[in-house]
Amino acid sequence: MKIAGCEAIVTGAGSGIGADVARVLAARGMHVALWDVNEEAVRKIADEIDGKAALCDVTSAESVQHALAKTVSAPRLLVNCAGILIGKKIVGKDGAADLSHFEKTLAVNVTGTFNVMRLVAEKMATLDTVTADGERGVIVNTASIAAFEGQIGQVAYSASKGAIVAMTLPAARDLARSGIRVMAIAPGAVETPMMAGVRDDIREAIEQNVPFPPRMGQPSEFADLVAHIAENSYLNGSVIRLDGGARLAGK
Repeated sequence: MKIAGCEAIVTGAGSGIGADVARVLAARGMHVALWDVNEEAVRKIADEIDGKAALCDVTSAESVQHALAKTVSAPRLLVNCAGILIGKKIVGKDGAADLSHFEKTLAVNVTGTFNVMRLVAEKMATLDTVTADGERGVIVNTASIAAFEGQIGQVAYSASKGAIVAMTLPAARDLARSGIRVMAIAPGAVETPMMAGVRDDIREAIEQNVPFPPRMGQPSEFADLVAHIAENSYLNGSVIRLDGGARLAGK
């Protein structure tokens, strides 16, 4: 599917990977709708790329429906980048982990992804086909290599990203009849604002764990892969690791 001139939706677009995905897609000629819970941040990015911003809580059906009606008419690409990471051991120094921590992580990362996917796919399914194969749109969800090698304190996060991995193939099968492809990207450590405060020794340990190139990934590399997935019509139902060959250690 050729993406230039088409509409895209990026959740979690107010910062980090989501912001760079929005920038790259806009640079490639897409009309981008940027959704985030941080309205001020997402409007700033939207103004930068001449996109459309919307305050959106991905866990709320009403919020997603409002953002969808406000920002797009014919979405061809959905990129789910909204997510949270809260590190917590099952049993720590203060006792058992709060159940609310686990519930919130799954609510945003899993339920939020599914909520946006179902509502945007419903809209995509009504669009005209754009390829000889009958393609109507593409959905790219964000997993993590923690889905495969979760570290200490990542039980909730790994469970949530493992769910993204697990839903990829059945989602692609569900939506095949509508001409909608579903893919997921599982990145390793990515150079985002969240990583800016990491101690030098921790950063060095992360980079030493990456065979080649021995550094963190760049958000633009994730974004470039999204664009390739959108334009390569034979990519469907799979998860692509984007990690330089890294495998997470236990801690």
